[in-house]
Formats: sequence, C-alpha cells, structure tokens
Amino acid sequence: MPHTPSTSSRPPSRSLLRDVGVADLDLDLDLAPDQDQDPAPGGKAEVLSLTPAPGGPPLHAGPVYALVRLRGRPVATVLTTVPDGADPAEALTTAFLAQYSEDSQRPPVEGPSSGEPPRTTVVVATRERAVQLRRALDSLLAQDHPDFRVVVVDNAPVTTATRELIDSRYADRVTYVQEPVPGLATAHNRGVAATDSPVVAFTDDDVVADPHWLSALTAPFAADPRTGCVTGLILPARLTTPAQVLLESHGGFAKGFEPRLYDPAAPPADEPLFPYTAGSFGSGANMAFRASALRAVGGFDPATGTGTPAKGGDDLYAFVRILTAGHRLRYTPGALVWHHHRETWQDLRNQAYGYGAGLTAYLTAVLCRHPALLPSLLAKLPRGLAHARAITAHREGPNGTGPGAPGAHGTQGHPWPRTLSRLERRGMLYGPLGYARARWGRR
Repeated sequence: MPHTPSTSSRPPSRSLLRDVGVADLDLDLDLAPDQDQDPAPGGKAEVLSLTPAPGGPPLHAGPVYALVRLRGRPVATVLTTVPDGADPAEALTTAFLAQYSEDSQRPPVEGPSSGEPPRTTVVVATRERAVQLRRALDSLLAQDHPDFRVVVVDNAPVTTATRELIDSRYADRVTYVQEPVPGLATAHNRGVAATDSPVVAFTDDDVVADPHWLSALTAPFAADPRTGCVTGLILPARLTTPAQVLLESHGGFAKGFEPRLYDPAAPPADEPLFPYTAGSFGSGANMAFRASALRAVGGFDPATGTGTPAKGGDDLYAFVRILTAGHRLRYTPGALVWHHHRETWQDLRNQAYGYGAGLTAYLTAVLCRHPALLPSLLAKLPRGLAHARAITAHREGPNGTGPGAPGAHGTQGHPWPRTLSRLERRGMLYGPLGYARARWGRR
C-alpha cells in the first residue's frame, strides 16, 4: 500500500512565515545597454500600474513579492518590505532598480515571435471545483489570441456542478466534455480527442491567465516548425498561508525569466541529465503542444497524473517523449499564468509526496513504454540519483535559520522542513509501484 502523508507533523510557526503580499508592477523604463551604467537615467522609472495579483488580497504594509514588467513584458520578481505609510509602487521600484544595479544584471530580453499565433484549443481538466473553474474561465475568455476555443473536461464527476456552470454561464463559448475514468492524463487525452486545432494548450482550474498568455504561448509554433512543445511562467497569486509561502520558497512552479530552447539535436551543456530533468522544462498548468506531435508520441500516459495511484508525472512524461521524438521544447516567460497554491499544511505534505512519486513514476513510464531509452537513462542514473538527493534535501534559510524570500529552488527561502524532504523521498520510492498499480488497474 502507498504511504499516505499523515497530519502528525506540525507545520512551521506562522510567526516565522508571515503572509506576503503579491503584486503586479508595470514600469516604463529604458535599461542602459552599458553594464557599467546605472540601470535607469537618474535612477527613475515611470510607474504605469501597480495592482494586486489577480484574485489576491489588497496590498498592505509589510513584505511584498512583485512581478516586475517593463511596458507589459514580464522581466523579474522582487521582494521588499513596504513600511507603514509608504507608497508600495515607490518601494518596489526602488528595490527593483537596486537589485539589478547591485547584481550587475539586466532583465533578459525575449524577442517577439514572428507569425500569427496558430488556431488553438485550450483544455482545462477539472473535478468538482466550480468556483475556481469560473475564475479560470473568465480569464481564458479574455485572451487576446485571434483564434481559439476552450474545452472543459469534467473528470469523473460526482455532481453536476461543473456541467451546470458551463450551461448557465458559458454555453456559447466553452465546450463541455465528460471523461468518466479518473486521472489527469486521461482527461487531457480526452481534451486532445475533442479538438482538431493544430495546437492544443493546457492549464489548470486554479489559475488566472494573463490576457497575453495564449498568444505568447502559441506564437513559437508559427515561428519554428520543429517546435513540439512550449511552456510558460507560473507565479503565485497569493502567499497568505505558511504552506503557500513555503511552497514558493521551495521554488514553486516558476522557471525564471530567461527564454530557453531545448533541442535534442544540441543538448544543453548545463544539463547533463537532459532530457530526463523534465521538471526544469515547465509545468502542466502552463503548456502547449503541436497536436500532431503529441498524437504521434501517443499523447499522455493514462497511468500517470493526479487522480491515479502514480499521483503525478503526466506532464513530465509528455515533455520527455516530445524531446526524445526529436522535437524542440521552448520555455517562454512572456506566457504568464497566476497560480492559486493550495492553502493548508496537509495540502503541502500531499504535494511533497506527490512530487516525489510523480518523478519516479514518469521515469518508470518512459522505460516501460519505450525500453529503447534504457541505455541512455542508465548512463545518466548515477548523476540522476545525486540530483534527486539534492532537490529533496533539507535546506536552511539565510544564515542557516529563520525566514527568507520566495525564490529559486534551493537558493533563498524559508527552511524546507525535513518532514517534507522525507515525504518527497518516500514518494520517489513509491512512484514505480504507483505506476504499476495504475497501469494494472487500467487493464
């Protein structure tokens, strides 16, 4: 039987994990091309807008974590403390300018993609979460993409709440389909079967999509016929509970602001485990595929994903299969969604265990379904085990203790509790068994 995370381990004290405001700051700022110059003439920048993250609470004094845009383009995040009575926009702008001045960095530049975004279907798999789904659908229907449709896959429903929501509010704009077999991969495959568009995008029912999300996510398919998959940026919509702050401090879902191209014909030198470090490519809440490429590799493995004994790994499996089939994968930070992280300590424990299980479940799926990849995987196994130990290790906060800032995986942040590290590793041990149980159950 799989290990089930218990509720016995106590969460870190809320006093050590203060809630953090989340903001969206847009600046008009010309960064100096010379690295030795100040990032802005006179250190000034015009604030175009400052708002709370979509669906998040109003901004307040105290710690604030902000997305920084330059004339609409996401370029960085910044964390600062806004004093009582201070102007949050001024405090965040000052922190942003100081951050790049001190680090001698400049925000990466992502050039515009050429070509019209192709006709696209957005698939949203859901199960008994009509309130969250409504928020997500409102943001999806506000996209600036010129030609798209939305398909909601109701996965193994026990009530009619999702169907009633679609019929009453979105009947003419959203296609409803039902998939009785539980599992995220199975639901995604059902969504692929319901579309004839050349590109199919996927997101979750707990996100709010930026209005430019779908255009940015799908334009690379028009620019490069070898592109088989594109992933985008995922940021937290709110950081109001200890579990949410801890998850984001552990790395969250964000993959940074540097555009990246993953090409099997030219493996990245800085990723010796490529393509089996699938978690670095993106996440299932923000991904799109060339439909013909996805179908050619057999779609998602139905024995993986949330809702199955494997508990995850469906997106990772698809990323690896696209790359091993010779297609390119692009990460584009201009394609942004805001994710509403789960709120409770038990949610975080379940996620930690599920991440570990999904990691080894997807690797098991790759080997079971494509044994020709075994020599490649075995050659990289020693480094892979070392990498797995590193990403599941207990990590202290700055100076060895105490709270830090949400940030990149393993660099900054609150201490990652040993209980969660142990759960991740237990999940990794369980993953192959979970995949076998899921696959046997489908037979």
